[in-house]
Amino acid sequence: MKEFHCGTLVPGCDWHTRHEEEAEVIRRAVEHMREAHGETIIRESMIEAIRSRIDRAKNAA
Repeated sequence: MKEFHCGTLVPGCDWHTRHEEEAEVIRRAVEHMREAHGETIIRESMIEAIRSRIDRAKNAA
C-alpha cells in the first residue's frame, strides 16, 4: 500500500490518499491539486514532486 500526504508538498494541507498502485495515488493527487489548490497545468515536475513524496503506508494490513 502506498500513500501520499499533500502537506509534504503544500504546507498546511491535511489531504492524503492511499492505494496499492502508485499510478492511482498520482492520479488522485493530481485531481486533488486541480480541485483544492487551483492548479490548472500539471507539469512533469509536479508529477515528479508527487512521486518523490509517495511512501509505503505505515498501517497497511
